[in-house]
Amino acid sequence: MASHNEIALETAHQGIVLLKNDGVLPLAADTTARIAMIGGHAHVGVPIGTGSSAVTPPGGYGAEMWIGGPGIMGLARKLSVLPSSPFEELKKLLPKAQIEFDSGMSTAESAFLARRSDIAIVFGIRVEGEGFDLPDLSLPWGQDAVIEAVTEANPNTIVVLETGNPVAMPWRDKVRAILEAWYPGQAGGQAIAEILTGTVNPSGRLPITFPVSLDQTPRPELPGLGTAWGTRTTIRYDEGAEVGYRWFAKTGEKPLYAFGHGLSYTSFDYSDLEVSGGDTVTATFTVTNTGQREGADVPQLYLTEAAGDKHMRLLGFERVELQPGESRGVTVTADPRLLARFDGVAGQWHIAEGTHRIALGKSADTFVLTAEARLTEQLFGS
Repeated sequence: MASHNEIALETAHQGIVLLKNDGVLPLAADTTARIAMIGGHAHVGVPIGTGSSAVTPPGGYGAEMWIGGPGIMGLARKLSVLPSSPFEELKKLLPKAQIEFDSGMSTAESAFLARRSDIAIVFGIRVEGEGFDLPDLSLPWGQDAVIEAVTEANPNTIVVLETGNPVAMPWRDKVRAILEAWYPGQAGGQAIAEILTGTVNPSGRLPITFPVSLDQTPRPELPGLGTAWGTRTTIRYDEGAEVGYRWFAKTGEKPLYAFGHGLSYTSFDYSDLEVSGGDTVTATFTVTNTGQREGADVPQLYLTEAAGDKHMRLLGFERVELQPGESRGVTVTADPRLLARFDGVAGQWHIAEGTHRIALGKSADTFVLTAEARLTEQLFGS
């Protein structure tokens, strides 16, 4: 069981994404600050998704709250909390700090605690899972209002999100740091505390795009949204392969946070990009830790143009752990299918002959180096 827990802990370490940080993080191990921890049942543990993703931990859940809802899936809709408490774990790592918890159920009470604290950490959670669509990108239960109230009371506010999808952040410019912890699993509380304190350097990257609003998505309002459970509805998906970050590249919209985005407590640089072509693309480059801390980076290789046809495609990525000042060579070879378009008439994948433009970057909208490779025409698969 201990080995399983270590795997869960390392998975959380690598998956948690630092979205914003103006220097408030990491929290110093010897800090004597008064810290308010607010909301998200953080004194008990961390939430998990509903349905078949809900796995009962040894000893049972720390808490279960039935939410319910229409239809047969309403029976399975509940908030389940795994007993790994960010509150208790942070107290272990910051023994000199004064850490108090508030439930976040009252904006006034949360603001009172934030006002008499040096730092406020607010947890924003959302129950998500199979069988339920989300009506919008907001945090439920008035949590956005709580965060707004806390920022008004204390400018040193950090937000930790525990969600399964992007959320709107009307308070983003008012907080000093934002951590997307997702549903971090049975050791999630420990992982969150270790990243907040810099015991572990954050290295997670967004696997999805965070839009500014639903207006940036292909269909801001789904047909049939709000109708009675069980109502038959037809939804047409006409964007083809241009989904997610590819949709944003096509429309030119700037997201809230791009696919692949993620910050670190150290810094990295890329150099010596060389790309070869032929049947596929192979790229070699060097990654250097230019900061003062040990950490892991995730350089990402993208196709940006294929024989004159502009479109985005992630070709590969590599997680690289480096000591301060250390450099390492990396090689990424693309699966040929990632360079191809599917020809529905021929029933085959097609790579067009010609020059393909390649970019090496830190996310889908932040490129550092570019290169070109010439590919030969190919038809394959079915």
